[in-house]
Amino acid sequence: MNVKQSILTITGSDGTGGSGIQADIRCISELGGTVTSVVTSITVQNTLGIQEFYDLPAPIVREQIEAIFNDLQPQVVKVGLMRNIEVVEVVAEMIRKYRPKHIIYAPVLKSTKGEELVEPSVFHAIKEKVFPLCTIVLEPSDLPMKDRHHGHANQLSAALAYYISCGEDENAALFHARSYLSQFPKGYTEDSSRSGELYNLFLNAIDRFHHRYSDVFFYAEQLSVSARYLGQVTRHIANRSPKAIIDERITEDITTMLATNKPLKEIALMLGFSSQAHLSRYYRKQTGKAPSEVRKR
Repeated sequence: MNVKQSILTITGSDGTGGSGIQADIRCISELGGTVTSVVTSITVQNTLGIQEFYDLPAPIVREQIEAIFNDLQPQVVKVGLMRNIEVVEVVAEMIRKYRPKHIIYAPVLKSTKGEELVEPSVFHAIKEKVFPLCTIVLEPSDLPMKDRHHGHANQLSAALAYYISCGEDENAALFHARSYLSQFPKGYTEDSSRSGELYNLFLNAIDRFHHRYSDVFFYAEQLSVSARYLGQVTRHIANRSPKAIIDERITEDITTMLATNKPLKEIALMLGFSSQAHLSRYYRKQTGKAPSEVRKR
């Protein structure tokens, strides 16, 4: 192999490390390559998905690229996530200006969870302005089915960039990139989530505290997570909000107690309601029926 050329990856940041800048740096470094990076977008995400995007302005992307090329002169460029047309235009402009030997475009259109990352108009701009400058384009339709998983495609293109940087031709580089990734178990590109464990802990906490607390923030605090993350977990596993799960348990308890001879005022006190009227309003909201109607039946 020839002397390795430096690699520049231009894409978004993924705090979980499953894709994006972090995964590129990990993969290329593990292979023994030299990698630099330019961030196009910062995400708020975890293993359950992306909550927010903060796309960097095109002038900032330009300044990052110029700083790298002026100093380190990378000859292999891997282009990934670009979410607005202005950034696409800047990346194309910089490629034309600095003329690296190899430009690889990796498809970043949907996340691992199936979330749409790039609007059709932006991808059209990528095809029009960036594709003609590329030496290798890994379009989604070009990838075998097993490689269409976003995280895997990201790792594949990073490994491909490394082998290209070693002087291999496209076919040899692609062969070695696939061989390299085949040694890792399925799910290597995904970080494990503790969502299942946390969901069970949430249900246990409801068992213990639902007769005193119905506030989601209380349960989130008990589990040492944010209410937002707890909501992600319950929607991911049960397709329901934490509040809906808490309310269901409380409503079940009320219905069970209505079948006894306990006065409604006593039931309200036992379940943490401020008054009998408070319990009645709550129960009607949850079931559409007054406690007295259920008790008669």
